[in-house]
Amino acid sequence: MTGMPPEDPPSSAGGGAPTPDEPSRRPALDRDRVLKAALDLVDTDGLDALTMRALGRKLGRDPMALYRYTSNRSALLDGLVELVLGQLVIPADSEDWKGQLRRTAHDFRSLALAHPHVIPLLISRPLSTPLGLRPLGTLRPLEQFLELLIGAGFSPVDTLHTYRIFFGFLYGHINAERLELVDDPQEAEHLVNLGLHRLPPEEFQNIRSLRGALARYDGAAELDHGLDIILTGLVNRLQTFDQTPHTQPL
Repeated sequence: MTGMPPEDPPSSAGGGAPTPDEPSRRPALDRDRVLKAALDLVDTDGLDALTMRALGRKLGRDPMALYRYTSNRSALLDGLVELVLGQLVIPADSEDWKGQLRRTAHDFRSLALAHPHVIPLLISRPLSTPLGLRPLGTLRPLEQFLELLIGAGFSPVDTLHTYRIFFGFLYGHINAERLELVDDPQEAEHLVNLGLHRLPPEEFQNIRSLRGALARYDGAAELDHGLDIILTGLVNRLQTFDQTPHTQPL
């Protein structure tokens, strides 16, 4: 490609500005509109359906015109991650940092489940790029998380470790919830609808005995169980940090 692709042709037949009697032109493209259309396409048809040609059809534009706003499909995928994570806001409410972390976890779960086809991107795309080269929108949750817990009294290094643990748990939970399947949804007997009747009873007694609990999987409740453990550990860590003399600079 030797230059930027041409703009889409004007809607008026003569090529000039439309007159008041002519229909209005299509809305101008910008990066945000392209990314929102891409997210809508992925939400509807999955990641494999996202191509420049398909996106051009959705927007009613020549696919070549889209390269003004995203250099290639890889940049488009990074933009989807930035668009979704940009909706996650972590207020610096240090007085209620435990409540804020719990709200953040549930906000993240709701956001991810609203865009299930994007979940693999949320997990993999940021890690494929050095930290400082990632889209700024993907780094704001980290900056906000650091501000929240440092403001609550945690050391910066402890806060960074906590961020990794916290979001590692969230990514794992969301991915597991997304993939939670049953073998036969029409079957009322849990032993059958989970496929547990296929397991040798003498080898998997404990799993088979939990069929009722396994069948009653509740993603939000499971998330809270994990958060209880994490938050209890964080409270203990903060109390230990408060009681330890700090003779070395952090």
